[in-house]
Amino acid sequence: MKSAEERVRAAYARIGEVDRPEVWISLRDEEEALAAAREVDERRASGADLPLAGTVFAVKDNIDVAGFPTTAGHPGYAYEPEKNATAVARLLDAGAVVLGKTNLDQFATGLVGTRSPYGAVRDAHRPDRVSGGSSSGSGVAVALGIVDFALGTDTAGSGRVPAAFGGIVGVKPTIGLVPNTGVVPACRTLDCVTVFAAGTGLARQVAGLMSGVDPADPRSRPWPVDAPLGAPPKPRVGVPDPADLVGMAPEWRAAFEAAVKRLADTGAETVQFHVKPFLEAGRLLYEGAFVAERYAAVGSFLVNPESAEGLDPTVATIISGAGSLPAHQLVADTERLDRLRAEARAQTAGLDAILLPTVGEHPTIAEVAEDPIGVNSRLGTYTNFCNLFDMAAIAIPAGETEDGAKFGVTLAAPAFSDHVVADIAERFLADRAVPVDTVALPPSAVPLVVVGAHLSGQPLNGQLTSLGARLLAPVRTAAEYRLYALDTEPAKPGLVRVAEGGAQIEAELWALPRAGLGGLLAELPAPMALGRVRLADGAEHVGFLCEPAAVAGARDITSFGGWRAFLAARE
Repeated sequence: MKSAEERVRAAYARIGEVDRPEVWISLRDEEEALAAAREVDERRASGADLPLAGTVFAVKDNIDVAGFPTTAGHPGYAYEPEKNATAVARLLDAGAVVLGKTNLDQFATGLVGTRSPYGAVRDAHRPDRVSGGSSSGSGVAVALGIVDFALGTDTAGSGRVPAAFGGIVGVKPTIGLVPNTGVVPACRTLDCVTVFAAGTGLARQVAGLMSGVDPADPRSRPWPVDAPLGAPPKPRVGVPDPADLVGMAPEWRAAFEAAVKRLADTGAETVQFHVKPFLEAGRLLYEGAFVAERYAAVGSFLVNPESAEGLDPTVATIISGAGSLPAHQLVADTERLDRLRAEARAQTAGLDAILLPTVGEHPTIAEVAEDPIGVNSRLGTYTNFCNLFDMAAIAIPAGETEDGAKFGVTLAAPAFSDHVVADIAERFLADRAVPVDTVALPPSAVPLVVVGAHLSGQPLNGQLTSLGARLLAPVRTAAEYRLYALDTEPAKPGLVRVAEGGAQIEAELWALPRAGLGGLLAELPAPMALGRVRLADGAEHVGFLCEPAAVAGARDITSFGGWRAFLAARE
């Protein structure tokens, strides 16, 4: 891994190469960034745990970073934050170096990336096209290879549309997992801090490091003890009925069909569903009373005559018009949303996730200028519903259309299925995944050591995956155990700790949702038990053990080094 200083120097060299000033609203002085990088290198050299050391990132300019003004895309709105947003503070603590604040659709209102007095952000690959918004600068900064990752926000799709156009990954966590403390609200009940990165590994690592309850954010949410930590080996994924995609151009439909086939090739089972309730709910975000949240956030600023200079006219029309919406319309729209949510759940019952196109076209900047609201509305067709339905999502690249446009798809699933959609995405993008040592898991996850029939590929492994467990790593026990072949059905070994004559035994370390541990124990037949298992590195975790009395007369298979080796020798 490069030192932080080397990475910062490379980033500023890349900024000079690409010459895209519209990406940034505030860019840190290079010497200041280098000084911060040297501090990171010194901390790492002293032994500090800095999982993001050697990475640089950018932050959308509606998220507070101490030392930079927060403008939310309007010069007159600018203020100097006294401290970092919670999400930013956690990343800095992990060793990342921030380079600057990125351009955005004003007040995070738009999916195009052109609604900014700081200039329209051009697409990273086709400069005559829009970059997507509202997290436009952040998406392009990653797509151009300037930064390793960037933060955006997502209310209607702003953390996913730029990912699709840039050919990168966009992680939209479950609402509330990442605190919004220090984030200028768009729709306070729907906003999410998001991550852009080149691959799934780094993106989900960053999302995990930002997650965790913040008492300063009353809407932040803890990770439930029963939420899955991974996707099943053969997930069931919903795909839209082809009749629901008739509005897409033929080349874009062909790209999506190719993505569905690619997903099936990973072992997923694809199941058709009707997307109508999802799309109807999405239209409520701007066409219904929910847009009043935007007025509640910044309406008083917009109606001030002194704010006129620098105000995007389309943004002004959308937000100011929401100020006169009656309360009874919000009640009616909320009831309608509840009905649509119930219908959508019925459509997707039994599915682990759904797969949709992220967008169905890639407009030019000129086309957006001609029809700013109509084009923007179309770009949100497959993204607007997500936060209204309280879903986790990840946008991933899926090749190109016949005319050379980047094509992307989104995997979405109910709240707290973040690891499920990320795992499926990682399988889809096997050649693009950025390797990381571990996935950042919630504190409630229970490490579990398995040595026999629950190992990957063995008969009882499904008991773990059905509980939402995920494999962390192959491991070995400390040299304190002996392994015996038990006379059971299915065949399984018994691991027993001994005072003398022990050996290291091949094992796997899994992470299990805490709520699943009790269920696993309740189903565990004698003579198996759960206890503390010591690993070769000295760590101790819950693991499968065997009652010592049960191995009397059983075959000692310790010399094979593990259950798999014993089974292979029998064949």
